[in-house]
Amino acid sequence: MCDKKRLEDFDHGQLSGRTVLVRADLNVPMQDGEIADDHRLVASLPTLNFLREAGARVILLSHLGRPNARPSRVYSLEPVAERLAELLSSDVEFVADPIGRGQPLSADLVMLENTRFLSGEMDNASDLAESWAELGELFVNDAFGTAHRAHASTAGLADAMRAKGGEAVAGLLMARELHFLGRAMSEPKHPFVGILGGAKISGKIDVISSLLQRVDRLLIGGAMANTFFQAMGLSIGASLVEDDRVPVARDLLQKSGDKLLLPVDCIVAKELREGAPHRVVASTAIRHDDMVLDIGPETATTFRNVIDSAQTILWNGPMGVFETPPFGVGTIDLAHSVADVCDRGALVVVGGGDSAMAADLSGVTSQLTHVSSGGGASLAFLAGKTLPGVHSLSDKE
Repeated sequence: MCDKKRLEDFDHGQLSGRTVLVRADLNVPMQDGEIADDHRLVASLPTLNFLREAGARVILLSHLGRPNARPSRVYSLEPVAERLAELLSSDVEFVADPIGRGQPLSADLVMLENTRFLSGEMDNASDLAESWAELGELFVNDAFGTAHRAHASTAGLADAMRAKGGEAVAGLLMARELHFLGRAMSEPKHPFVGILGGAKISGKIDVISSLLQRVDRLLIGGAMANTFFQAMGLSIGASLVEDDRVPVARDLLQKSGDKLLLPVDCIVAKELREGAPHRVVASTAIRHDDMVLDIGPETATTFRNVIDSAQTILWNGPMGVFETPPFGVGTIDLAHSVADVCDRGALVVVGGGDSAMAADLSGVTSQLTHVSSGGGASLAFLAGKTLPGVHSLSDKE
């Protein structure tokens, strides 16, 4: 990140009176036409306030959901504009066209309609990116959650802005994400502990390989542990497993030595439902009709002991089906363990998506060093992949 320009590199005098395009990630969950969670809106406020205080005019872009290039009230950003106005205590002019056609766009803060209403957005169409670039003099990408994708309103717009002689820079949220993820991966204090969970190993193979080269211990939980169990020849009963990834898991086990730590006991049930009867079993004693739905208490203690000595922690993915009681105990226990070590001075960085939800459910978000706003983007970063939304930004001089 040190080689890319940031919004913080500009003083107010350089921004006053300029029209700035901001790509934010305002893809909030909606329920019955209402915003169910406004965390992403709150996360966008520092960048917007920085620009407004500097006297810049802001044109705001974002996507919402997957409308498949078909405009729909269900995916309209109008309710998002209304909520953002409340959070800013300021007017937000909503324009019901994704590229602002037929509008003067003269208000201090304008939000255009959903970028994914346009067929060229997800195809990174250059003509669409150029149309947006013509609206302003500076582009600020603050949408870390989409940084791993090359879309017209992210990488394409950055390229188009630079091609016309303007600049494309990282917003405050984007810069913060890259700072903490980069610090954990390139400058970790040891012991360095990685924690991976969630349902699938397939989306995290590159992450596991990358982390195994850096961490002192790698703790594995969630349904992805089942694929490792099967690779070891253990029964996983009726549990979720990726049969086609068993050879990969076997290879990772051989390469990891004693770095990779799997659950030694599990919470199992015959069905996944709230309040379902369940029991604790050793990982070597899973029956044919058991479903593994959480890590067991002995594993939680073992993981806690490893975490307690850590100076750097990267956590991505829950330890079980944490949304369905009582199968969230292991995840909540782990969340409190990483929060405790963070309170003692460790650097703790949590991936987005389910990990962020788990931290929030556990009530520890405010205790953690950084909780990422982008699940897919953080995984791509941890795997060492190039993020198009970052790569396309202006280089520092």
